[in-house]
Amino acid sequence: MNEKEMNELVEQGKMLPLMEEFYTIQGEGFHKGTAAYFIRVGGCDVGCHWCDVKESWNPALHPATAVDNIVESAVKSSKTVVVTGGEPLTWNMEPLTGKLKERGAKIHIETSGAYPLTGTWDWICLSPKKNKLPTREVYEVAHELKVIVFNKHDFIFAEEQAAKVNDNCILYLQPEWSNREKMMPLIVDYVMQNPKWKVSLQTHKYLNIP
Repeated sequence: MNEKEMNELVEQGKMLPLMEEFYTIQGEGFHKGTAAYFIRVGGCDVGCHWCDVKESWNPALHPATAVDNIVESAVKSSKTVVVTGGEPLTWNMEPLTGKLKERGAKIHIETSGAYPLTGTWDWICLSPKKNKLPTREVYEVAHELKVIVFNKHDFIFAEEQAAKVNDNCILYLQPEWSNREKMMPLIVDYVMQNPKWKVSLQTHKYLNIP
C-alpha cells in the first residue's frame, strides 16, 4: 500500500493513527474503577498547555493501523472499550465503533468535542477546552462533563459549560495533575457550595497504573 492509499483510508476512518492501546482500570469520572481497554488515537490541534500526552498531537508520529486489527485486540481483553487521544473526533469514528458494536462492545469516548461527533457511543465524556469549544451537538448528548481545573478562572468556565449540556449530564471538576495540591482544596469547597458538581480524580495516577 502506498502513502496516498494509506492516507485515504485514514481519512475514511478505516485506518487510524494508533498511539497506544492497553487494558487497564478507568481512573476518572463516572466509570472510575472499571476495567477497560483503552485505544489512544493520535492527532489533536486543541493544544492544551497542560496536556500530559503532547506526544499524541502529531498524527504522523503514530502508525496508521487498520481498524480491524484494533478491534481484534480490544475485544480479546474487554467488553468495555474507551477511545481517547489526542482528539479522537479528528477522525471518522464510524468504522471503528461499527465494528466494535458488531463484537458486542460497550464503547466510551473521551473528547473535547471540538469536532463533529461521529461514531456510535454508549458513553460520551465531554472535556471541553477554552481554546477550541465543543460543537452544539455534543453538548446535547454528553453523558458526563469533565472540566479540568488549573486555576480559579476554570470555575467560571465550568459553569459556562454546564449551562450548555443536557439536563441528564453528570458534572465533574477534576484538578489538573501538576497543580492538584493547590487546586484541590478550592475544588472541595466549590463542590460543597455547589453540590450539582462532583469531584473527579485521576485515581490511576495515585495507583500507578496506566
